[in-house]
Amino acid sequence: MPHVYEGKLEGTRGRFAIVVSRFNPSITSRLLEGAVETLTARGVADEQIDVAWTPGAFEIPTVAERLAASRRYVAVICLGAVIHGETPHDQYINIAVSTSLAQIGMRHGLPVIFGVLTCNTLEQAIARSGGPSGRKGKDLAESGFSNKGIEAAEAALEMVGLLARLPHNQA
Repeated sequence: MPHVYEGKLEGTRGRFAIVVSRFNPSITSRLLEGAVETLTARGVADEQIDVAWTPGAFEIPTVAERLAASRRYVAVICLGAVIHGETPHDQYINIAVSTSLAQIGMRHGLPVIFGVLTCNTLEQAIARSGGPSGRKGKDLAESGFSNKGIEAAEAALEMVGLLARLPHNQA
């Protein structure tokens, strides 16, 4: 039987950083609220959570890089909301942010969670930033509101646990 590695949704020792965009604050503040409530409900103390606000989503990777490089955090949760407008500007932002965050996580070997909404409409952003998390993944039949801030915090907790259980490079 294979050995299976999994993380658990439980609090952990260590600090969590949350980088959140101030642009679209009615959306991002709800994402932040969901993330913080999830972390504290799972045993992470308030004083173990640091929040850094950026002007917009494009600036999130710069701050995430600084926080990850500090080696002070076990995970960096990135929250924002980019909503499609009249031009393809949103696509450039989304590609730059998502690619940069993935690279930061790999470079520093810690979870850098992509909790940035990439929506076509304001209504979609509202639906993804409100209410309790009722579903995960598009393959589930349930519908309703969700809060991607909750899901980002859950992913961070799970990844911290998973990385702690994986073998370390001994080279």
